[in-house]
Amino acid sequence: MPAIAIANLDQVSNQWLTQVLTDSGALIAGSVTAFTLRRDERRLSEVGYLELVYSPDAKGACPANLFLKICATDLNGDFLGPSEVNYYARDYVGVEGLPILTCYDAVYSAELGAYHILLDDVSATHRESHGRMPTLDYGLALAEGLARMHALWWGAARLAAGGEPIPTAAHIERYVSIARAGLQPMLESCRDEIDSRWEIALFDIFDHHPAKMVERTANGNGFTLVHGDANPGNILAPVHGDRPVYLIDRQPFDWSLTTWIGASDIAYMTVHWWEPDVRRELEIPILRRYHDHLLANGVTDYSWEQLLLDYRLSAVQSVYVASEWCRFEDDCAELKWLWLMQLQRAMTAFFDLDCGGLWR
Repeated sequence: MPAIAIANLDQVSNQWLTQVLTDSGALIAGSVTAFTLRRDERRLSEVGYLELVYSPDAKGACPANLFLKICATDLNGDFLGPSEVNYYARDYVGVEGLPILTCYDAVYSAELGAYHILLDDVSATHRESHGRMPTLDYGLALAEGLARMHALWWGAARLAAGGEPIPTAAHIERYVSIARAGLQPMLESCRDEIDSRWEIALFDIFDHHPAKMVERTANGNGFTLVHGDANPGNILAPVHGDRPVYLIDRQPFDWSLTTWIGASDIAYMTVHWWEPDVRRELEIPILRRYHDHLLANGVTDYSWEQLLLDYRLSAVQSVYVASEWCRFEDDCAELKWLWLMQLQRAMTAFFDLDCGGLWR
């Protein structure tokens, strides 16, 4: 049976589940005879929590609980490509010790403009990290996992061999232009609520930071496949304790930077989502652990000093994320509670880390 993308949850059947679990090796005899389905709607996707029943002769891993995500690829003119399917079905297949859930099926259909992924359901033991106070061990666990993932795709040669080249100046300009479209609406919405220095600094960022990004691409050491969206909703952490953690939902738009400096995943996690006092306390130990594990996983000639420079360069990108929300009028108004928080944290880090010193 050829692989097909499931377009909606009503297409799930005993036959389909039996087929994909057999193809994945999780079911080596028997069949799925029944399942229950709990539905949930997300901003960009439809998801289902599945509880499976197998025939008496079933053999293999026979996972009892699965998570199915179905994603349409059009949202306000933005398109989602195959990145998340590649995350599970191509980029890290067969590699042990990564913060990635077991995937049983992942199919992208350009024709349908949709894709699905079928994963282990760990909701009995793990939760999204929204509202979780970051601890040092939680941050170290993520640093270790990201370092292991990044090391597998590290450097220009490895990326080129895998068909994932370092972005061009045109790609970087497109990425920045998406955020630039929201700059004026963002300022008009929050000018009276932010430090007066920030408006000048924001224009300075858009004037100078993109050129520093382009300049950084001249040296491929430090570039890798990035997750790109290590927000608390995409980090599954144990209900009790800090390990193991899982990174889900690598879901960039076609204008996103799917390959970039690895430090950007750390910066996105710490700068964009953590309270400034927590970031200030934990960022250096986390970066140290990340650097140590890069080296332990075969990365060479990447200094601690270069990592700090890359972290500062990446920290500025959190400004772009906040601004990007404001390019659509409805999002700018309805999601102000989110992007204003992101802007405040990004600008605090901008001054804490002297990011403007990168181009002054």
